[in-house]
Amino acid sequence: MFQTAILSGPSSHGAMSSLLNCLSQASSRPRYAFMVLSLIAEVADEKGEAGPFVRRGRQAFTLRDWLCDSLAPMGGRDPRRVALTERVRSDLILEGRMPEDPGEAAQVIEDEVRARVRASGKSNLSRAVSELVGAGLLRRYYKGYAIDHENRGGQRHAVYVLQGKARCLLPQVRPVQAPRRGVAVQGELRF
Repeated sequence: MFQTAILSGPSSHGAMSSLLNCLSQASSRPRYAFMVLSLIAEVADEKGEAGPFVRRGRQAFTLRDWLCDSLAPMGGRDPRRVALTERVRSDLILEGRMPEDPGEAAQVIEDEVRARVRASGKSNLSRAVSELVGAGLLRRYYKGYAIDHENRGGQRHAVYVLQGKARCLLPQVRPVQAPRRGVAVQGELRF
């Protein structure tokens, strides 16, 4: 799921181990921070910039929503997630919003659990991103239309840029060189 394309060479020698060492010192949850960086690298452009929107199929999500939704399955078997599902079920019954049809009820419960997980995931994500910014691995800024707020909010969405050691997560593309004339290339027979 979290694979990276790191080519061996002078610029990438030890880059991953250096990044992991940096994460272990800078983050209170280094594995989570690494997953966040890997997901950002997955959708980043060649400059390492990701956001403010991520396209999946015909849908566009804000970067933060996409990251939260992508990380949500990691806690699927967590006892707290099971307890949350039961709490949502009881809340819907008490509020009288539980559909009679079992299929519809399951969908309503799933939608409500997803909304609550996304809300708590955004605070976890924000904390991890702040640690990554502090470690110099990520830069954060906002794009969009600002309303009544000089920094965040107001229809502005986060953009994350991989920096420093985190750039080793970006795929490195080497230019394809044409084979030299007269030199055999693997899979080619010279006559």
